[in-house]
Amino acid sequence: MNEEVDHRVPVLIVGGSLVGLSASLFLGRLGIEHMVVEKHSATSMHPRGRGNNVRTMELFRVAGAEQRIREAASILADNHGILQTPSLAEEGEWLFKEMDPGGGLARFSPSGWCLCSQNDLEPVLLQCARELGGDIRFSTEMLSFEQDADGVTAVVKNRDTGEHTTVYAEYLVAADGPRSPVRERLGIGQTGPGELFHNVSITFNSKMLADVVGDRRFIACYLTTPEADGALLPVDNVEKWVFHAPWQPGRGETLEDFTDERCIDQIRKAVGVPDIDVEITGRAPWHAAERVAESYASGRVFLAGDSAHEMSPTGAFGSNTGIQDAHNLAWKLAAVLNGWAGPGLLATYETERLPVAQVTSARASARSVEHSHPGFAPPPGTGGGQQGGVLKVALGYRYPRGAVIGADPAQPVVPDTMQLTGQPGSRAPHMWLLRSGVRTSTLDLYERSCVLLCGAASTWHMAAKRVAERLSVPLDSYRIGSGPDADLAPEKGGDWAALHGTTEQGAVLVRPDGYVAWRSEGAVADPEATLYEIMASLLDLA
Repeated sequence: MNEEVDHRVPVLIVGGSLVGLSASLFLGRLGIEHMVVEKHSATSMHPRGRGNNVRTMELFRVAGAEQRIREAASILADNHGILQTPSLAEEGEWLFKEMDPGGGLARFSPSGWCLCSQNDLEPVLLQCARELGGDIRFSTEMLSFEQDADGVTAVVKNRDTGEHTTVYAEYLVAADGPRSPVRERLGIGQTGPGELFHNVSITFNSKMLADVVGDRRFIACYLTTPEADGALLPVDNVEKWVFHAPWQPGRGETLEDFTDERCIDQIRKAVGVPDIDVEITGRAPWHAAERVAESYASGRVFLAGDSAHEMSPTGAFGSNTGIQDAHNLAWKLAAVLNGWAGPGLLATYETERLPVAQVTSARASARSVEHSHPGFAPPPGTGGGQQGGVLKVALGYRYPRGAVIGADPAQPVVPDTMQLTGQPGSRAPHMWLLRSGVRTSTLDLYERSCVLLCGAASTWHMAAKRVAERLSVPLDSYRIGSGPDADLAPEKGGDWAALHGTTEQGAVLVRPDGYVAWRSEGAVADPEATLYEIMASLLDLA
């Protein structure tokens, strides 16, 4: 351990964008002291990364941030679907018109999709994280780091003052983007096709465009006029807009080539109104790629978000996968740092999350083919995505291996059909319950401890209490039923056991991240011994 340091902290997070701020929020909720260093001076000013899927919103719900995020996103609350048309002068074709047609998502989740741009979402995450004690430092860049068996020593620089300080952390989380200096320093390679296409994101004001758009409240509109194709995104549905213009750096095209005059001309041609008012307010390049790191960890350093994986933006899988990386890692770091799990638990971060990234990044690229994303010219013969598969990827993915017991390691990461029925390795089912007369989802039970669900007359309840004491681990147990001994009552007579793939005599063990760790379909001769063995193995305490 390095004794000559300026700061000591259990976790150092490098990168304070969506994933880094989410990691700060999740660690703060679990009471883990940490520091975030971000080289930029503030949160993002550019409206991008707007699609937050249902699983991400579930995580923000449990973390107490969902309502604030929806308030920040209220201006786009009525925008749905993706429209494709040669110009806005034509009706066009909806690639899909509703995120949740018929409201069927409610049977799977207490949350829903949320359209909140990065420039609106990051300030909410920042405020929530700081309220929980997060030490978040902007204009601060990590220059170097070294690790040993006990921790990581990093040198960081305040870019405003030039001051160098040394930070010692037990663990380092690298959320430092697709060109991650941390990943490069560790020598971790990447797999995948690489670069897919390039766009320039142009922000502009137009007072006339809202009348042209009319009542077509889209998330994005793909404009396909050959000489001026691009994607139009509303920022406020009134005056502020974003246009993604294809960019060809491989042909020598530079960002400087996108002058105000060129951008105005392209937007007018794409929209189909030659005299529409356009005031360019900014431009920023972005690169779509499909790459996944060969490893998610090296010693005490972990990769999360774009440092671990890059994905095509179609389907908004990239930022969501990164936020979910942070959530998976946060509870495991908290468990090890608080002493109720062994270090072997941290190895399951890569085991679980890397296959999810591989499958999801491939789905994102396929989605770009399916939607003919502007600027993307896939190789001949490249297949399309699965039109109905977004929810399965966003919510139905599972962990065939990792901190789960009883999962089938041969099962696919993304199933062919939605299977949220309590299988080990899958996200635990959502069900509305009454807790002391207050309506709550089963998902609201999972955050700070492992949770055992069992019947009101089950022997598993007392077994869980004794195991928690013997192992000194946080393990909450809830008896579900309608009798006086029940802790939770199913709303409208729902059958919790059938939904979770067990019986009234069985039990389901759920991890702090809401994933099923193990289940028993019935009673066993010695529930305490069984549960003791399961918990010890799960948490690397054997």
